Amino acid sequence: MSLAAKLPWTHRFSGGYPGLSSQALPTDADALDYLSRMATADGAGVETGVAVAVDAFFRGLKATPGLFDAIKASCILCGARTLAGALVPIVGDAPTNVANGFVSGDYSRTSGLTGDGTSYLDSGRAADDDPQNDKHISAYITITAPPAANALFGNLNGSTEGSQIYIDNVTGNTFYRVNAASSFSESAAAATGLNAVVRSGSAEFSYIRSETVSTETSASVSPTSENIWIFARNAPPPNPDFAITTATIAFYSIGTSLSLEDLDTAVTNLINRLKFAILVGENPSGLDPDTIDYIVRGYEAGGSLE
Repeated sequence: MSLAAKLPWTHRFSGGYPGLSSQALPTDADALDYLSRMATADGAGVETGVAVAVDAFFRGLKATPGLFDAIKASCILCGARTLAGALVPIVGDAPTNVANGFVSGDYSRTSGLTGDGTSYLDSGRAADDDPQNDKHISAYITITAPPAANALFGNLNGSTEGSQIYIDNVTGNTFYRVNAASSFSESAAAATGLNAVVRSGSAEFSYIRSETVSTETSASVSPTSENIWIFARNAPPPNPDFAITTATIAFYSIGTSLSLEDLDTAVTNLINRLKFAILVGENPSGLDPDTIDYIVRGYEAGGSLE
């Protein structure tokens, strides 16, 4: 393992020791701002390899037209040294840790934040902060929940309108909707990876599951004013519970419409680079995404490069 890659990105020798070695450092202005805010919350800067993974994510978003600007509220729920760091938003409002509240034992630097069945995050972003026909919500799942009624994401005003990604405990189906009066049912539970829905017009919306994008006819309705939740859906009484999930989520985003394929690629690469930096202890800069994915899967299976 490289000592330089494990040094905090703020260390004077994080770029390497003069005359002996060098390594890539984060350079994107928005990434540096996020990493600085995360360091304040964590009490220390993340390793240089982790910081470079975050930097590559920001640069990748900006290299795809419209992708970075479409994300209005988002957290990378892994990579940071602590839960407090993971709840620092990359953009938008910071989420509120609600109900019993997540604790440090619920957090993994490589997997993300695991639901405990009682806690959820209030994103701080209202459902009507984005236009009726221009919206997305997404959650990147690293570990799925056991079969149960659980909502990964969303808000719901009775049965009349809302946006959600929800798993039914009777059928095992996953339900998707965004600014719609009814959901579309996928005859399978939510899979690992990016689960997201997007609406860019009044007549239909699209969703992604297992890297496959599907489009469904669905007339839009006016969004409600409730905040969108993560790990649960914001549904008012007399809803007996909030269908709080126990899945593990490593990333979420809310905002305007975007390419689900491009978001999937960007977030998948981010999660793999973060895992590589933490598990392998090396700087992921310059490595092919497929190579990183292969090495990470080897480490997760118990192997190493030692």
